[in-house]
Amino acid sequence: MASSTVSGIGSGIDTQSIVKALVDAEKAPKQAQIDKQTTTTSTTLSGLSMIKSALDTYRAAIAKLNTATAFGSISGASSDEKIAKTTVNDAATNGTYALEVTQLATASKIATGVFAGGASSVVNSGTEATTLTISQSGNDYGVVIEPGATLQETRDAINTQLKSKNISANILTDANGSRLVLSSNTTGKGTDLTLSGADELSKNYVVTTVPQNAEYTLDNVKMESASNSVSSVVSGVNLELLTEGKSTITVSTSTAQLKTSAQAFVSAYNALMTAINTQTKVTATATATGGSTTTAGALTGDATMRSLVTSVRNELVSGESGSGASGLSMLSQLGINTDKTTGLLAIDDAKWDKGVKAFGSEVAELFTGKNGIINRMTSATDAFAKSGGVLAQRQTSLTDSLDSLKTDQEDLDRRIATLQTTLTAKYTAMDTLVAQLNATSKSIMTTLNALNKTNDD
Repeated sequence: MASSTVSGIGSGIDTQSIVKALVDAEKAPKQAQIDKQTTTTSTTLSGLSMIKSALDTYRAAIAKLNTATAFGSISGASSDEKIAKTTVNDAATNGTYALEVTQLATASKIATGVFAGGASSVVNSGTEATTLTISQSGNDYGVVIEPGATLQETRDAINTQLKSKNISANILTDANGSRLVLSSNTTGKGTDLTLSGADELSKNYVVTTVPQNAEYTLDNVKMESASNSVSSVVSGVNLELLTEGKSTITVSTSTAQLKTSAQAFVSAYNALMTAINTQTKVTATATATGGSTTTAGALTGDATMRSLVTSVRNELVSGESGSGASGLSMLSQLGINTDKTTGLLAIDDAKWDKGVKAFGSEVAELFTGKNGIINRMTSATDAFAKSGGVLAQRQTSLTDSLDSLKTDQEDLDRRIATLQTTLTAKYTAMDTLVAQLNATSKSIMTTLNALNKTNDD
C-alpha cells in the first residue's frame, strides 16, 4: 500500500523502508505457500482436463467402430453404379444378387391449359375468390385464388402452402403462352395429382406424367417398389435404383475395411496413451556444466493416471474366447502388439494378413462382439469418464481448492494491508515524537546559550 507520509523528517530514519521490510517479512512465507499451491493445483487441473478430453475422444472413436459394418466385416457393392448403388447395415450377410431394373418409380405431374397472356395472365376473372383443390392419395389441399389473381401469384401461393406436402408448382412458357405445372415428389402407383374447382385453372388440365412403381427383378424374381430407394427386399441391404439396366449386387466380407478399422482403433489408443505419457513423463535437460536437470510433468506419479493406464492396458492382454472354432482371443494373434520402447500399439502387416486369413469373420467379433475389446475398453474406462466419475470428481476438487486459495490470497492481502497501515501509523507517530523532542531540545539549548551569554556580560 502506498503512503503519502514523507519518511524520517523528524528522526532522519527511513521509516518507510523499515515498514516495507517488516511487511514483506510477514507476507513472504504465506505468499510463497499460496503461490506454490496455486501453481501446483492449476497445473494438475490443466493436466487432468487434457486427459479427460483425450479419454472422451478415445471413447467416441471406438464407439464409432463398435458395429459390424463400421468395423468393415461386411460391405456392399454394385457392379454398375450407374444402374444402382448399394449400402449395407449390421443385418446384412454375405451374398450375390442379380439385379435388373426395368422401370424406375416416377411421380405425378400435371399441367393447366395455356394462358395466352403469359405468367401475368389473370386466372380468376370473377369478382369472388375461388378455391383450387389439389388432390393426391385421398387428401385434398385447397388453395384460395383471389379475384384478379395471376398465374404467377397462384404458383407462389401453391409453393408456399403445399411445400410440406411435397407438391410444387412452376410456370412453363412458349410461343403460345404460359401454363401452370404441378409436380409431386412422392413416387409410386396411385399417387396421381388431380385438380378441381377454380374452373379457369382446372377445366383443361392434362396429365403429363403418370406415377408408377419401380419394377425390377432380383435373381429373376419380379418385384415392385413405390420408391427408387429399396430397403426391405434383402435383409440389411439398401438399393438406390438409378436407371434401367443390369447390375450385380455383392455383399461380402471386406478385409481392406477390416484393416482400416483396426488401424483406427490402434490410432485412437495411441492418441490416448500419448496424451497420458505427455502429462506423466519426466524430462531431463542438459545443463551448461555438463550435468542435467529434470522436469516433471503435470501428473507425474499421479495415482489416478496409473490406475487409468492399468485399466486400459489390461484389456489389451485379457484373452477372450472367439466365437469361432479357431479360437481368436487376443490382439497379438493378429500382429497387434505393444512397442516395448514407446508403449504404443503397432500392427505387423504380415502377421495381420496371416491372422485375417486364418480367423476370417472372427476378427470383427474380437473387436465388436459382446465381450469384444471395444466393449471391454468402454467398460474399463467408464469409472474415469462418466459424469461424476473419477476424473470429474478430481477436477471439481481441484477447482474448489483454487477457489479456496483465492480466498486465502484475499485474506492475506487484507491482513497485510492492515499491518502496513498500523506500522506506518506507529512509525509516523514515532518520527513526529522525535521531531518534537528535537525541537524541544533545540529550544532548551537556545535558552541555555542565551543565559550563558547574559552571565558573561
